[in-house]
Amino acid sequence: MDLQPFHTGVSPYAAGLTCSCPRCGRGRLFNGFLTVAPSCDKCGLDYSFDDSGDGPVVFIILAAGSLVVGLALWVELTWAPPLWLHALLWTPLVLISTLGLLRPLKATMIALQYAKKAEPGRLDKGGS
Repeated sequence: MDLQPFHTGVSPYAAGLTCSCPRCGRGRLFNGFLTVAPSCDKCGLDYSFDDSGDGPVVFIILAAGSLVVGLALWVELTWAPPLWLHALLWTPLVLISTLGLLRPLKATMIALQYAKKAEPGRLDKGGS
């Protein structure tokens, strides 16, 4: 693992929101929509440490779900529109809020893993 400190003052949040390298802040983090590149094209940081898993998805589901369900409930109780109007209103909002947040949130979690030098959890076999 290439997790040596490389202090450039890059904030993990800024690197995450711009989907850039957590070490130099200039290289691209992704090759595709959610496919993490093998390494930074500017500083050469190996991205094999990436293990964001389902973390970003869980946060997005909770945030977007709360927002959309709350708004849908408010609209239903206030105006009682037909179901087709609910589908027309909430489907784009769900897609925009989930897909729009997924990439920057995944990048932020990867940048935080790098900044905090996160490693896989281990069980203590010694026990006390």
